[in-house]
Amino acid sequence: MGHKVHPNAFRLGVFRPWEANWFANPKDYTKMLHEDLEMRRVILGRLRNAGIAKIETERSSNAQLTVTIHTAKPGIVIGKGGSSVDQLREDLEKKFGNRVRISIQEIKQPELDAQLVAENIASQIERRISYKRAMKQAILRTMRSGAKGVRIYCGGRLRGAEMARREWDREGRVPLHTLRANIDFGRATAKTTFGAIGVKCWIYKDQMAPLRKQGVAADGAPIAEIAPQPEIVEAPPEPQAAVAAPVEATAAPAAAEPARRTRTTAAPKPKADAADKPARAPRPKAAPKTQAAAEKKAPAKKAPSRAKGAATPKDKS
Repeated sequence: MGHKVHPNAFRLGVFRPWEANWFANPKDYTKMLHEDLEMRRVILGRLRNAGIAKIETERSSNAQLTVTIHTAKPGIVIGKGGSSVDQLREDLEKKFGNRVRISIQEIKQPELDAQLVAENIASQIERRISYKRAMKQAILRTMRSGAKGVRIYCGGRLRGAEMARREWDREGRVPLHTLRANIDFGRATAKTTFGAIGVKCWIYKDQMAPLRKQGVAADGAPIAEIAPQPEIVEAPPEPQAAVAAPVEATAAPAAAEPARRTRTTAAPKPKADAADKPARAPRPKAAPKTQAAAEKKAPAKKAPSRAKGAATPKDKS
């Protein structure tokens, strides 16, 4: 936590490839590494206004060097009739002594490339445009192009202030700790009369799908194939039907289980109990008759008591 890690280097090997693809012996590694760095300096210095986002290098076994230039302005790199590319290739071959092959790839959406966005903001600051306005406009264009999040950072003597400070602005979300997040990072430097101003840009495009590692069996068929979810749901009823069929087939020839048969015949007993209940139904009807008779008899017993009570006052009189 708190350590600043380069977003591109943090995702190398997860889904982002290396910009230099070659293998060298320990003795030649230092020489080839400095050749790559010097080659990038030469190309960027010559094609400063061509909108170059990145340069990829690849070395083959026959001492041939392939350079891929990703640019937003391929017309400037190629030149009239390819003269600019041919001149650049000849200069690189003379300087490094290897056969050089140059391929150019166009960037169709420069608003979604962090390096180009950072260079655009730096060039506006050099032309004395307000850094806040440049940042706001860059964020607006990037979000309109389909990005899910942008973050731009400027640091230095902003507006010629005596004390350097840092200003940043963000829109959307930029999950730097998510390895699957496709985050593009770029930085540029604006060289002004009152000092250098650094510009950094993070652009969150979308989450990348994880790479599935499948094993290979002896016959060449993949091992780690996962069936889709609907097939898993429909699979259970088939084995149940297959199991039920042999159970019915084995139940017919099995004659050595009398106990189970008696249990099945004993099952209808509750049905007989249910049949007895309607036979007992008239009994509660007789009960209310006895209660009604008892109620009728009760006033007959109370009548003589009332008569006795009525006779006593007469005797007193």
